[in-house]
Amino acid sequence: MNNLCVAHRGFSSIAPENTMAAFLMAMERPEVQWMELDVQLSRDGVPVVIHDFTVDRTTNGKGLVRETDWADLQRLDAGAWKNRSYKGERIPALSELLDRSCGRVRLNIELKTQGDMYPGLPAAVIHEVRKRHMQNDVVITSFEPAALIEVKKLAPEIQTGLIIDARPGDLLTALRQMNCTFLSIEYTNVDKSLMNEMRSAGIRVMAWTVDDKTIMKKLAAVDPELMLCTNRPDVWELAFQETSSRFFRP
Repeated sequence: MNNLCVAHRGFSSIAPENTMAAFLMAMERPEVQWMELDVQLSRDGVPVVIHDFTVDRTTNGKGLVRETDWADLQRLDAGAWKNRSYKGERIPALSELLDRSCGRVRLNIELKTQGDMYPGLPAAVIHEVRKRHMQNDVVITSFEPAALIEVKKLAPEIQTGLIIDARPGDLLTALRQMNCTFLSIEYTNVDKSLMNEMRSAGIRVMAWTVDDKTIMKKLAAVDPELMLCTNRPDVWELAFQETSSRFFRP
């Protein structure tokens, strides 16, 4: 089992998702070579790491991310909802995570947007990535094709990827039209035919989100190049150890 382990929103099964606590915990794990995160814009244009369009679920605040200034987002507690021991964790700026992860792990940066909700989001993320010369250390992904097209227009050197939760018949055509070289797909849609098709087209595939050890091993058996996105890097490690022991038992 050589499949790359991608920590979904950091080590989010233990620490509060998309916080520095979760990301730092993930980076301490030798099996984690990639991390996935979600980025939106504050009202004053700061790229911030948070999944939901509102702050309601993962902080002690209320309201839309895009209607809240960065100074106000910084004041919110983004940890106590998960566990009292994480009280005081904050919503990170993308810049902070890039600074801490540079040279340690690669990043799957999801542009969290719908339609024209965040017209300045691609440019803002690209600015932070280029500022740190991390173009080769990231892939920028989104459910929103227009956002990916904008990324390639502004930064053709950065890898982009489409996120989907189904498998349309014209998938490869769509990926080629957007110049995507990465596919992030819900794991139940992965099989050998998909992997063969994507490999032939030079497209890397990541399956999300897999926390079950048995499913991890089944997916690993489909293709060793399939990346596995998980909230549980510790379960990935168990799956790896069990698979390795089966092949290398004396």
